[in-house]
Amino acid sequence: MKIFAVILGLVLILMVLWETFETIVLPRRVTRQFRLTRFFYRSTWRPWTWLAALRSNKKKHDSLLSYYGPLSLLLLLALWALTLVVAFGLLHYGLHDKLSGALFASDLGNAMYLSGTTLFTLGLGDVLPASGLGRFITVLEAGIGFGYLALVIGYLPVLYQAFSRREVTISLLDARAGSPPTAYELLRRQSGVHGMEALTELLQDWEMWSADLMESHLSYPVLAYFRSQHDNQSWIASLTAILDVCSLAMVGLEGMCQYQARMTFAIARHALVDLSQVFSAPPAKEEKVNRLPPEALDELRKRLHAEGFILADGDHAMEELRRLRALYEPYALSLATYLRLDLPPWIKGAVAKDNWQTTAWQLSQAKQQAIPAHDEHT
Repeated sequence: MKIFAVILGLVLILMVLWETFETIVLPRRVTRQFRLTRFFYRSTWRPWTWLAALRSNKKKHDSLLSYYGPLSLLLLLALWALTLVVAFGLLHYGLHDKLSGALFASDLGNAMYLSGTTLFTLGLGDVLPASGLGRFITVLEAGIGFGYLALVIGYLPVLYQAFSRREVTISLLDARAGSPPTAYELLRRQSGVHGMEALTELLQDWEMWSADLMESHLSYPVLAYFRSQHDNQSWIASLTAILDVCSLAMVGLEGMCQYQARMTFAIARHALVDLSQVFSAPPAKEEKVNRLPPEALDELRKRLHAEGFILADGDHAMEELRRLRALYEPYALSLATYLRLDLPPWIKGAVAKDNWQTTAWQLSQAKQQAIPAHDEHT
């Protein structure tokens, strides 16, 4: 029993230290071996989404899901710390270490108490190891605890800086492509003098944004669970809308720079595919992806023509558009389904104001006006 406790303690220590190193210090690989972190997120995300699904109101549903990212991060850090406390406690217990000033009747309880006060560098001194080996383990644990706290302090600002960079560009897209963003709305608002130059610059910005998204979210996958401040915005909806525009340009949209569209399409699609691999979300089957049926494509073509855009026609162009869509839509749908996010339509349905055009006061007044009208009707 004592030998088993020592072995288990060593295994847990090595596992947590490797987890911390790989997640915080060297988080670069897309494919990884079994990880405690991955197990934690897989075992907590599904129950959380099930709990959120119990809320019939969509706003409350999305609000509950928005808590998961930050809360899961705190719980993960707490899990790592707790595992280290238990692991070093098992070492003290398994090595028959004599403890002076024991507070509990159980040797295991005293060992866990010593481990907890040491890892968090409390330095109470009421329970102390009596042997040389025990003192060495205590010093080692105190050093690991100090380094762990330092890594956590440096880890959180990096995460939130990456989140802030992501959200700034998404917020800028609101006035350019609507809420939620759509390919048609983005093109419509760029029509007119110097519109194509502005659209090319926009695609350049999103090329850089997609590269930054891939780097930051592959390094810190927990960022994918962090949701945007507005319910009708998300990183995957914005990325999909940009890919939609790029695919139209690559098929043949008069006046657009195809080279920049290809470059943005390549890195944006790369980000989607790699993130799908990280979350073990295989691409959706082709029959489940139907964002642009023939009648919707005809409507899109008519509306673009009315705004002065000429989209290439013919069987070859339509086949090329289907091929390009098949390169990213299955991955976008798979990720959106896993993360419980919505993909944007190609054309905005109901007329709705952009986020920048509304305020909380307006929404509150609209609700107050709707309540008396409902009461009179009833």
